Amino acid sequence: MEQRDRWATKLGLILAMAGNAIGLGNFWRFPYQAAVNGGGAFMIPYFVALFLLGVPIMWVEWVTGRYGGKYGHGTLGPTFYLMARESLKPRSAVIFGMIGGMLAFSVTTLLNSYYLHIVGWSAAYTYFSITGAYFGKDSVEFLLGYLSNNMQVFIFWGLSVALLGIAVGQGVSKGIERWVKVMMPALYVAAILLVLRSLTLGSPVKPEWSSIKGFEFLWEPRFSEVTFKSALAAAGQIFFTLSLGMGIIQNYASYLGPEDDVALSGLATVSLNEFAEVILGGSIAIPIAFAYLGPEKAIAGGVGLAYIALPNVFMRMPGGQLFGAVWFLLLWFAGFTSAIAMYNYLTALLEEDLKINRKTGAAIVFILYLILGLPVVLDPTKATLDLYYLTELDNWVGSYLLVVLGLFDIIVAVWLFKPDNFWEELHKGAYIRVPSWIKPIIVYIAPIYTIILLLGSTRDYYKAGYFKAVPGYVGAPEYANWVWFARGMMLFILIIGAIEAYMAIKKKYGEELEKNEVIIKL
Repeated sequence: MEQRDRWATKLGLILAMAGNAIGLGNFWRFPYQAAVNGGGAFMIPYFVALFLLGVPIMWVEWVTGRYGGKYGHGTLGPTFYLMARESLKPRSAVIFGMIGGMLAFSVTTLLNSYYLHIVGWSAAYTYFSITGAYFGKDSVEFLLGYLSNNMQVFIFWGLSVALLGIAVGQGVSKGIERWVKVMMPALYVAAILLVLRSLTLGSPVKPEWSSIKGFEFLWEPRFSEVTFKSALAAAGQIFFTLSLGMGIIQNYASYLGPEDDVALSGLATVSLNEFAEVILGGSIAIPIAFAYLGPEKAIAGGVGLAYIALPNVFMRMPGGQLFGAVWFLLLWFAGFTSAIAMYNYLTALLEEDLKINRKTGAAIVFILYLILGLPVVLDPTKATLDLYYLTELDNWVGSYLLVVLGLFDIIVAVWLFKPDNFWEELHKGAYIRVPSWIKPIIVYIAPIYTIILLLGSTRDYYKAGYFKAVPGYVGAPEYANWVWFARGMMLFILIIGAIEAYMAIKKKYGEELEKNEVIIKL
C-alpha cells in the first residue's frame, strides 16, 4: 500500500485540529447565543452539551478517522463501510458508507462554497481597516457597496480560495501543517490583543456603557431566560464550534499512524477551542460594541455584529484602524484554518478515490469552489443583506446536516463497529486512560442527546416555516427562486455524494461485495 502523508509533529496536528474547530462562529456566533439565551446562565446547558455531546463525538470522530487512515481512507464513504461491516453484511454496510460519504461530501462542498465568501469579506475588511476606507461612512451602506462591487468581491474571495489551494496542494505535513503553525499562534495573539483593548475601553457615549459593563451584561446569569430552546441552541453551538458532523475531523485524523494517540489529542482540541470561544470570543465583540453602541445594538449577531456594528465602533475608537485590522485579520485566520480542512477533504477524495495528483486535485477543487460560490455573488437579495441563497444553505447544510451526520457517526463508529471495538481503538496508543464511566455516555447518552437535538431542531424549523415552499424568513417572495435554487443545489450535491461514495467503496471492495452477493444467491 502506498504510504499516505502524515503529520510531521504532534503540535502541528493539534494546531491543525484546533484551527479546524476555531472558526468564525467562535467570535461572532457564540457571544450572540450567550447574550440572547441567558448570559452566564447559558453556560449551564452549554457545558452540559459539551460534556455529554461534544467531547464524546469528538472522540468518535478521531477514532473513525485514524481507523480509516489505517486502510488508506481519509473520507467517510469507505471508512463507514469498513466499520459497519463489523456488524452487517457487506451489501448492507454499503448503505451506511453511502450515507456517510454523501453527507460529508455535501457539507464540505456546499458549506465551504459560501463560508469562503465570508472569509473573503474578512480579508477585504482587513484591507479596508488598514486604509480607513469605511471610516466616516455609514457601515450598512459601505457593506452594501462592497457586496455590489463584484470585482472587489472576486478579488478578496478569489485570493483567499487561491491561498487555500496552495496550502492544500503542498500536502498535509509540508502544506497545511506549516500554514497553521503560523496562523494559529497569530490568531491567539490577535485575540489576546483585542481582549486587552476591550478590558481598557471606556464609553465616550455613556459612562454606564463601558466595556466592563458589557462583560457584566454578557455574563450576568439570567436563569429565567434558560429554556428548552436555549438548551437546543447550546447543543447546536457545540456542534458548530467543534466542527462536528462534517467529516473533516475524521479526515485530519486519518493522517495519524495506527498507534498514535487520539484520546488526549481529542481533549486538547476541545480545550483549545473552548479557550478561544469562551474566554477570548466572549471577551471581544460584545463588550467592545457595548461601550459604543449600548446593549440593544451590541447583541446583533453574525454579519450585523462583525461587519456593521464593529466598524461603527472602530471608526470612533482611538487607534481604530489598527484594532479594526486586527479584528478582521483574526476573523480571516479563523475562517481560513476552518476552510482549509473542508478544502482538504475534497482534495483527499480526488487523490484517494480517483488517483488524481494532489496539486491537480487542489486546482480542481479551487475551480469547483469558484463555480459553486458564484450564486452568492449573483444573488440579488445581497442588496438588502437578506442573502436568501446563502441563508437557505446555511440553515440546512451549516446547521441541520451537521447533527444528522453526527448521529450517523455514533451509529456506525460505536454501535455497528461495536462498543468494545470502539473502546479498544480509543485507547490504542493513548496518553491517558478514559474512565470507564464515560463509555455509557458515548454509547447511550450522546446518541439520545443528538436525537433530541435533531427532533427539537426539526420542530423549530417547522414552526419557523423552513419546510414551506416559500420559507418564513423570505420577506420578498419574488426572490424565492433563489431559495429553490439552493434547494436544488443541495439535492444535486447529495446525489453526487452518494454516487461518489458508492463508487469509492465498489472500486476498493468490489470483489468482496460480489462474493457476498453470490453467497446470498446460492
